[in-house]
Amino acid sequence: MTAARGGATPARPGPDTAPRAAAPTTPTAAAGTAAARRAPVGIPPVGPVPPGLARRATADPLFRLVAYALEAAHGRPPAAVWSAPYAFHLDSPGLVAAAGWPVAAAAAPRTDGLVRLSSLGHPADSCDLPLTPDGPPPDAPAWAVRPYALLRALARAGYGRGGTDLHLQGSLTESAGLATAEPADCALALAVADVHGPADAEPDREELARLLARALPDGDEALRRAVLFARPGKALLPDAGAGRRHAGFDPAASGRRLVLLAVRGDRADRAAELSRAVACARRAGALSAWSPGRGPGRSVLALLPASRLTEVRAAVAEDFRGRGRPVPRFLNIAVAGAARREE
Repeated sequence: MTAARGGATPARPGPDTAPRAAAPTTPTAAAGTAAARRAPVGIPPVGPVPPGLARRATADPLFRLVAYALEAAHGRPPAAVWSAPYAFHLDSPGLVAAAGWPVAAAAAPRTDGLVRLSSLGHPADSCDLPLTPDGPPPDAPAWAVRPYALLRALARAGYGRGGTDLHLQGSLTESAGLATAEPADCALALAVADVHGPADAEPDREELARLLARALPDGDEALRRAVLFARPGKALLPDAGAGRRHAGFDPAASGRRLVLLAVRGDRADRAAELSRAVACARRAGALSAWSPGRGPGRSVLALLPASRLTEVRAAVAEDFRGRGRPVPRFLNIAVAGAARREE
């Protein structure tokens, strides 16, 4: 599975890109506007902001999809769509960076204290929940427990107390091996703070970072900082204090490629198979390989000369195929910028 996405401007999928669903082209824009005008009590009427994103043929398919999906699931267009990049640790201790693959969140504000959560990754488990900042949480589908906990923490801090219609969707699955929680948390927090905040005001990222750290202490704070503050072609030293230090990290600019190599198969065999894949990649020309997370997982990041990409892929595939094992996935990684509002 090989693909590349740019940092500032999402790249179009190529023939080897991981499948991404195209956004539907119906219903018509007029129907969406009419639905907004007929919004029931408790739902502030909103126009399709960004204008026509769900039906704009030139927009990234993921962002079209989440805009349309929120409208289809909840009967109203989004007031904002935010994207947040997956992030990863570098081989150098303390450094993190963002990948050019995003999680997207579409949101529309409410005033009746209800949150409605949906995701195409869990099509049968959409839910409507009362937003109770304190006390025992209501029953929720497993996938929605973390988003709801974050929405409660945001409400306690003054963000989105009236409730929100929210749709979340990632461009990668967990099988890729990159952390999914941190970009989803950041996309949700930014979208909620945006649609419930002053018009044309950027959410306070530093404040949201502190809130996320308190509300979700099990998360990877360094990755969260990368999601919120990364720059294209740069690595971030998240523990450098308020000044935040960035260092150059742009493999493409130096004739190299950064690829994510993810093994498949049984969990019990994962560590051994990943080690074998790395050994094959090194023999074929890979310069280095390391885990993208805080500990061993199902994938590694490999840095290699661009001229050796075909040879590295072929060597790994030949070894696994010759042993009757599932061939690992390869995913091209561009060093991207921070979360942003999609216009």
